[in-house]
Amino acid sequence: MHLRWSRDTWEADLKGKRPDIAAEYTAALKDYLAKREEAALTRAYEIGREALGESVGVLEIATVHHQALRRLLPKQATASEAGQLLAAAENFFVESLSPFEMSHRGAREANTALRSINETMEEQAKRIAHSLHDEAGQLLASVHIELDRWARETPDLDPERLSKIKQMLDETGEQLRRLSHELCPPILGDRGLRAALEFLAEGVSERSGIEVTVKWAVEGRLPLMVETALYRVVQQGLNNVIKHGRATWATAELQMKGSLLRCSVRDDGVGFDVATVLSKNGKRGLGLVGMGERVRSLGGTFKVLSAPGKGTELLITIPLEK
Repeated sequence: MHLRWSRDTWEADLKGKRPDIAAEYTAALKDYLAKREEAALTRAYEIGREALGESVGVLEIATVHHQALRRLLPKQATASEAGQLLAAAENFFVESLSPFEMSHRGAREANTALRSINETMEEQAKRIAHSLHDEAGQLLASVHIELDRWARETPDLDPERLSKIKQMLDETGEQLRRLSHELCPPILGDRGLRAALEFLAEGVSERSGIEVTVKWAVEGRLPLMVETALYRVVQQGLNNVIKHGRATWATAELQMKGSLLRCSVRDDGVGFDVATVLSKNGKRGLGLVGMGERVRSLGGTFKVLSAPGKGTELLITIPLEK
């Protein structure tokens, strides 16, 4: 029953995409079985490429191939004749799937390149975080020293005003340290994603006044590559909430469903029209493209649900090997 339902579904789907693909495939296969010419194999490749462009899947092509064989194999063929025809039909079928294999390899290579880019970006983030923490910290320490020297050389200086300046410098130093840790959190490697997100949520809440909560339903540690990608996506999502959302609360939630990791970032902000934002040439705001690329480089999916006045939700799913 299940197989029958699947076949009917594929056939209906094919009619909606390429109503003539079955006829084209059958005609080209018939020509190849009769003449074994290279031109028919070339046509098989072209049909596969056109099917891929129309979002026809491998299972749908397999269904077309099976139906074509049922029509074309002679009912009175001997075992030897049937074997030769099936071997030729296999060659034709493999050729029709070549575009799918090439596309798969291209996607795999693109994901590898994306992971390499992300690793490079993480290294850059580490360098920036180091500069914020150490170099900026040294500059602030130097300002403190000069300020104390100036205070000693200026007897009539208002001590209350001096105290306020020092307090502002201390607060600036604390903010720089926190931003440094958020940019490249040591806690992520030491204690994992949950602790890193809770630290991030606390910092965002302090800076913005937005109530940020983390909900966690995942056992144990995740692969570091996955933890890093999700941290960056949630970080960018919360940055968007601060800059554009005008929200009062935001929630980052992670849970496991079988071998599928699910993450969502929700807020009660003003929302936006997703299609309009994604269609902006050259400046696809909110970092949505980069967030999606990070997730897809891990074989996951990334969706944005929003509408004006309805808040925003980012939905991320990443398959994990058991």
